[in-house]
Amino acid sequence: MNGQSLLGHTLVFVVAVLVLGLATAVPGEAQVSLPEPAPERVGNSGASLERVIGEVTAISPAAKEIGLKTDAGGRVTVILQDTTQVLRVPPGETDLKKAVKITPAEIGVGDRVLARGRLAEDQKSIPAVAVIVMTKADLAQTRERKRADWQKRAIAGTVSALNADTKEITLAVRSSAGTRSLVIEPSEKAVIHRYAADSVLLVQAKPSSFAELKVGDSLRILGDKNSDGTRVRPEEIVAGSFRSIPGIISAIDATAGEIRITDLQSKKLLTVRITADTMVRRLPPPTKAPAATNRPQAGGSGTAAGGRPNEGPTQGAQPAATTNRPPGSGSGTASGGRPSGGPTQGATSGGSQTDLERMPVVKFGELKRDEAIVVLCTVGAEPSRVTAIVVVAGIEPLLGQALQDQTQIGGAWNFFDITLP
Repeated sequence: MNGQSLLGHTLVFVVAVLVLGLATAVPGEAQVSLPEPAPERVGNSGASLERVIGEVTAISPAAKEIGLKTDAGGRVTVILQDTTQVLRVPPGETDLKKAVKITPAEIGVGDRVLARGRLAEDQKSIPAVAVIVMTKADLAQTRERKRADWQKRAIAGTVSALNADTKEITLAVRSSAGTRSLVIEPSEKAVIHRYAADSVLLVQAKPSSFAELKVGDSLRILGDKNSDGTRVRPEEIVAGSFRSIPGIISAIDATAGEIRITDLQSKKLLTVRITADTMVRRLPPPTKAPAATNRPQAGGSGTAAGGRPNEGPTQGAQPAATTNRPPGSGSGTASGGRPSGGPTQGATSGGSQTDLERMPVVKFGELKRDEAIVVLCTVGAEPSRVTAIVVVAGIEPLLGQALQDQTQIGGAWNFFDITLP
């Protein structure tokens, strides 16, 4: 098996895990719209009022002030007046029909706030006539519901065709069973976002449209399939132009928060910027299979503790043929429920997402020279410099022979190009 084919088998698991891990970080959990109070609700025509939206970072009951980190990245102090109306609304509401009055004392750090008023000349404070609040607890519950929904109904793939007349998108979706086509139906209600260049945050994803999509884009879609699984009615679409880069760390600059890698595809040096928002994980070492035995196990079938199928042939079954596949390229489930190899046909997304969450978190200082990593990033302004969305270290066991035979490495690895049935 040459290096290119080897990579196609050994890295399917890593790529699929990352796809599904990112699929749960949906745009809606980063920025939640807050309904505007009607002018009559705030006792003002509203013509000269401004608004600030962000997360509560500090509260001063004595001074009747709230510190806010705005969605634009600034800092604003919200001044609560005796006449300020404070209302709490559930996440997802688009009007104030379900709003309830609360006291300023019920506002907490981490809550999401919209404040209406007249900004001071220095743009650093706003005496509020109305404050709309979504609580941290309510937002957390909403995120969990959305995360579960994306785990259950998320689809990932690469745009292979666009029909400008019908507004249909044809998606190339890969799984262990091979590549298949999926048609994304037009939907006026579908919300489309696109990752910003050199950005690692979905909060910075920009509202987009069908007109901005192009062949080769990577998509993640929340929606329902039809009965035969060939078409999807989308509710949310996240698009982006991504690079997925295998490399060997050649230098580490802790001061700049950057590493230098040798791109295993292009053989060129690349600078990778790692921010506080970059997801950095280390692939756990492969689980060693027990020594082979020719003696059938008692009962011939069953499942070992932790969900791992028992070793040994079952009654009437033929022994499995020995293969030269590298670690991680097989199927099955290791002890504790961690997949031991590539995704199997019929697998669900939930297991892979759980595995990603179980991967050890890696601090910048724990990265090592000469170790192999995979980097997911957006296409940025400079081809030789990227900002990482995800970094997975310790992938040498999955590269195996391909790492030694680097001359055979080719083709792009697309973290968003694989989804499970």
